[in-house]
Amino acid sequence: MTDDPAETPPPHSRTWWVLAIVAPVILGLDILTKALAVANLEDQPPVRLFGGLVNLVLLRNPGAAWSMATGYTWIISLIAVVVVVVIVRISGRLRSVGWAISLGLILGGALGNLTDRLFRAPGPLEGHVVDMVSIVRTDGSFFPVFNLADSAISVGGVLLVLLALFGRELDGTRAKDKKVVADD
Repeated sequence: MTDDPAETPPPHSRTWWVLAIVAPVILGLDILTKALAVANLEDQPPVRLFGGLVNLVLLRNPGAAWSMATGYTWIISLIAVVVVVVIVRISGRLRSVGWAISLGLILGGALGNLTDRLFRAPGPLEGHVVDMVSIVRTDGSFFPVFNLADSAISVGGVLLVLLALFGRELDGTRAKDKKVVADD
């Protein structure tokens, strides 16, 4: 750890609150956008936006991206539960705002899709996730049809990788700071 105040990680309570705000906001927005999609897109033709670059179309996905693992919905549900538990467990060690945002995005997205898997047809742990945004082609053949939860998970994952690549640790320190201390 350095003596530089700019490198001093924020206190635990601040980073915990970032995670505690980001995750429910993502979950709430995901639930809202899915409810709007079901209410407005069910049995309707796709809504073309930006000349068809983006399309709104209702799809109920039993699997993962590109409808992979459609016969293993319950396994995908259990993986989401594990992700939620792991993030909640490590949240007590968070001192990095970047990590808190990243994990909040992933947590909110995982909870959003898990909510569908728990409460939508055909039943608990096998529910189909509501997807509604399609890029270029409405059938998802160009890019998988997705929802806000999927976007949050993807953005959170990219941020997490960037934080790791730049050596930022959960506790707000940089990996190089720990190496210097270890070499002394």
